[in-house]
Amino acid sequence: MKLDTPTNTVLYSIEEAIKAYRKLSFKNISTVIPDITVDQALILIIINNNELTQSEIADLVFKDYASMTRILKLMIKKEYILKTVDKNDRRKSKLKISKKGSSAIEKLTPIIEINRRTALNDISIEEQNNLYKTLKKITQNCKII
Repeated sequence: MKLDTPTNTVLYSIEEAIKAYRKLSFKNISTVIPDITVDQALILIIINNNELTQSEIADLVFKDYASMTRILKLMIKKEYILKTVDKNDRRKSKLKISKKGSSAIEKLTPIIEINRRTALNDISIEEQNNLYKTLKKITQNCKII
């Protein structure tokens, strides 16, 4: 591969692939749930599968705390999630999926499978595993100690 410009680097290709996947995901998700974003869908699924703090969720979806707060407020307003105060520690709150959120997850599950199948078409399990290992190495190389 020729490396004359920043757009001809592997890191640019990673970014390009991520943006293409997010665009595909948004297009397909919006056909079944028009008022939800890719990030909101991801957060909904994470909340459904885990009991995590807002900070932990923010870390998982690569959002800063302020952005996460705005996203969650919007999701509460749209009635996808419920926020309740922790009975044991009133400084903490718990996030739970609402009935509307559960319905959304049911609709999202097959769409996510289609998105993944589309993106990974003609990429063998071995290639996926190698890519995963390589991306993890890049992440480790970039972590500041």
